Amino acid sequence: MDIRPLTPQDLPVLLELTIDTFEPFYEHSFRPLVGDVVFANRHGDWREDYRRHLAGLHAPEDGRYAAVAEVNERIVGFVGWILRPAERHGEIDLLAIAADSRRRGVGRALVEHAIAHLKTGGAKVVSIGTGGDDFHAPARALYEELGFTPFPNVNYTKAI
Repeated sequence: MDIRPLTPQDLPVLLELTIDTFEPFYEHSFRPLVGDVVFANRHGDWREDYRRHLAGLHAPEDGRYAAVAEVNERIVGFVGWILRPAERHGEIDLLAIAADSRRRGVGRALVEHAIAHLKTGGAKVVSIGTGGDDFHAPARALYEELGFTPFPNVNYTKAI
């Protein structure tokens, strides 16, 4: 596996990978849980939201960086991170792994890659967030294996 910086040419592949990764969450977990009104308001255009987010994922002038993992010249995952040197803080912003490459060390390698760059950039603390639902259980397990400390958080949403 090779890890390299994201290039603009990667964006169509990353968008497809992101949609494939998160569609089960949005369409089969979140939407049924919160209902159509909340879903439409909060994440009704989630695919386009990701398109916009990915366009700015790698913007070093803004402290945003991203890397892709390749196996046999095929992108199998990516990670985006944010460095805030004045705060000595970094954040893993987005991680997505192709379904056929999960549980093969790709996510771990990408998170470790981002952490190494954050440390080099002066971060003393790194944060990462994920959901508390079943869909996100593998992500939580990985982050805890990497030494991140979970802090319970509850977010309520209601249609009015």
